[in-house]
Amino acid sequence: MTEESNTIQGQISELTKNSVDGFNEIINSASNYENVIDENNKVINAYLSKLDNFGKQSKKQLTAQMNTLTNTANVVGAQVLLSESSIEKQIKKLTDAVESLMTSATETESSVRGISSELSGLTNHFETEIKEIATLVHKAGGLLYYDGANMNPLMGVVRPGDMGFDIMHLNLHKTFSTPHGGGGPGSGPVGVAKHLEACLPLPHVVKGEDGKFYIEKENGTTAGKVSGFMGNFGVILRAYTYILMLGKQHLRSVGQLSVLGANYIKESLKDVYKLPIGGVCKHEFVFDGLVNDGAHDDVPGATTLDVAKRLLDFGFHAPTIYFPLLFHQAIMIEPTETESKETLDSFIEVMRKIAKEAAEDPNILHEAPHNTPVRRPDETAAARNPILKYQDAI
Repeated sequence: MTEESNTIQGQISELTKNSVDGFNEIINSASNYENVIDENNKVINAYLSKLDNFGKQSKKQLTAQMNTLTNTANVVGAQVLLSESSIEKQIKKLTDAVESLMTSATETESSVRGISSELSGLTNHFETEIKEIATLVHKAGGLLYYDGANMNPLMGVVRPGDMGFDIMHLNLHKTFSTPHGGGGPGSGPVGVAKHLEACLPLPHVVKGEDGKFYIEKENGTTAGKVSGFMGNFGVILRAYTYILMLGKQHLRSVGQLSVLGANYIKESLKDVYKLPIGGVCKHEFVFDGLVNDGAHDDVPGATTLDVAKRLLDFGFHAPTIYFPLLFHQAIMIEPTETESKETLDSFIEVMRKIAKEAAEDPNILHEAPHNTPVRRPDETAAARNPILKYQDAI
């Protein structure tokens, strides 16, 4: 292990094959990664502004219908023309959509800004043709961006830099054990390939030839300042400790165990919950509601929300529901690498029991939860008319 790899920047750079910056970014889970988006756009624009044909470029970015809303917001926020690849193309052959966009860009003497990709993460598939996609994008003068929210299953197995990605961010709360939810605190370090390194925002800490560390404030090519300098030190320290404690061998196991757990649950439940996309998934997968929701006569069928509420009666926190938006009754299940087989089996048993209840008497689910101190509040009314003070609730 080199001296440079003893820093958290060095550790993450080894995992991703990117120069890593952005530990000064103050990212909260409730902020939609505004600062990460800002940094990404500044770095990309700083790089493109140096190209000879930048003035002729029509800024385009390819995303996907299954992509997260924050990635779509990134595109629109930067005033970039959004081109969508359909779910069918993304599943069957994303390269078709990419090649079409790249050809269009080069024919009009314009260049493509970048592709936001999660390696088909939300379609639950590994993208096997990513190197061909990278070649097409780079040939047209574009950049490839990786959403590190789906780094978990790839950690220690393959590096985004080796796949041809130019820029990426990592979610420390998703991949390296730091706190999540409740508005943060969080941290979203951004990594870039060597040719973008000079565009990274300043100030940041650099190591001089004399072995001493300095704060670099200006280099003539930087994208400029994005946010506060020091950031959430405690969050970064926790992620660093987690990486060092696991080491290279066990960081690889993190991804393997999460993928194994997700596929085990998926295969155990796909006969009672609709599986819109088959095949081997990564660390998460999506069901599209119940196979038999129990609907009959004037009795409505059980919904995904009903399933989530019923889970509370059995002591399980509900997984993400109604996302991605492509599926009307989406249930996204994402077991962590730390869950034992006993816990996974217990969850599977409860999910099967709920599916049986729905088929026989959906009203059991409609009225859930039955055993919690708070039953089922009106969530729409709560969002529109929140009670923010204790005095108002009594």
